[in-house]
Amino acid sequence: MVDHNQKLLQELLKKPGNNVCADCGSQGPDWASYNLGIFICMRCASIHRGMGAHISKVKHLDLDRWEDSQVQRMKEVGNVAAKNKYEERVPPCYRRPTKNDPQVLIEQWIRAKYEREEFCHPERQSYLSGTMVGFLMKRGKEDSRYQLRKFVLNENEDTLKYQHASDGCSRASGCLGRIFDHLRLKNLGRLRYHVKENKEPKGVLKLSELNVSFAPSKIGHMNSMQLTFLKDGSTRHIYVYHEDPEVINCWYTAIRCAKLHLLQVAFPSTPQSDLILRLPKDFAREGWLWKTGPRPSDVHRRRWFTLDTRKLMYHDEPLDAYPKGEIFIGHESNGYQIKVSNTGNGCKEARFPFHLVTPERTFCLAATTHEDRAGWLAVIQQALKRPLTPQDSTIEATLVRKRTTSNSISIFSGR
Repeated sequence: MVDHNQKLLQELLKKPGNNVCADCGSQGPDWASYNLGIFICMRCASIHRGMGAHISKVKHLDLDRWEDSQVQRMKEVGNVAAKNKYEERVPPCYRRPTKNDPQVLIEQWIRAKYEREEFCHPERQSYLSGTMVGFLMKRGKEDSRYQLRKFVLNENEDTLKYQHASDGCSRASGCLGRIFDHLRLKNLGRLRYHVKENKEPKGVLKLSELNVSFAPSKIGHMNSMQLTFLKDGSTRHIYVYHEDPEVINCWYTAIRCAKLHLLQVAFPSTPQSDLILRLPKDFAREGWLWKTGPRPSDVHRRRWFTLDTRKLMYHDEPLDAYPKGEIFIGHESNGYQIKVSNTGNGCKEARFPFHLVTPERTFCLAATTHEDRAGWLAVIQQALKRPLTPQDSTIEATLVRKRTTSNSISIFSGR
């Protein structure tokens, strides 16, 4: 039986802003933080509970007993008023999460709002300066081992550099990884851990050409990112993680902020809202597809495909450092199109084929399920219809130049 207070809460849910989660925007919240006065979903409620009752006191709208004073607090505040307070100074470069975003992004968004109150106190936003120095665990290019590396972000140089960083006793991870982010030298009893650095960076990434995305399911670590950039005309992937979710989120946000500042300098007359659309995005889609050549005798090979804006890349394995091939997806008015085939193609697993037509050649691809093919068709079709940006044209020219001038791996490789 629904009591009087629960009826009042249901009425409050009908007010503008209260019918969605205050933190991730998902529909129909059935939890609330009664001291903050907000309605939230179950996923965000678990994060609120993890912050501790001194920050947020959580109750279910129907299953828990509500006091009159608690309902009154919900009535006084609500999602709209709380948003105006706790999100007053969210930087334009900060990625506001949605319900389908990675856990680390949603959790740090919630902690930034209510625990650290970063958007009430801008001086606490350490990621806005255009520079950042710290240590991340980086996956090796030739093997699967992760090693501690020092990363240096410098907006003025348009670079993100990394170099070796090792300790005198053993590889650092976990708690030591967090210590290295704040200290260059640390005494622990009789053991002295000292970070030794090479003067020359091992890698230099151009910020303006860098994409960064969270990759927890792919890397197998909740606090992980994938850095993707062009190197010598081909795409390179770097995989990193940190034990502290706040640290990895700071790196992610610092890169986005630095890129926005660079875009504002390069395109001073372009509205900021348009520039924000050019900031790093998650990959449109990733997954296994079957690929074969244009000849009937060509065999099917299983490849891991990644669609990064207009680059459709395929790899032997999800964590490869380089793609085996790259396909630029231009606008449909320039001869790019997608065709669906419902006939068999001789491969039992590749049951749902489709063809990606480019001016250079036709790529024969296939999914294992009808749903998977439909998902790929949808995102590729969106890319075909989307107008090309200046950045798209630059990438296209770089990839085509690589294809026509290099005798190495072709970006249109048939492998």
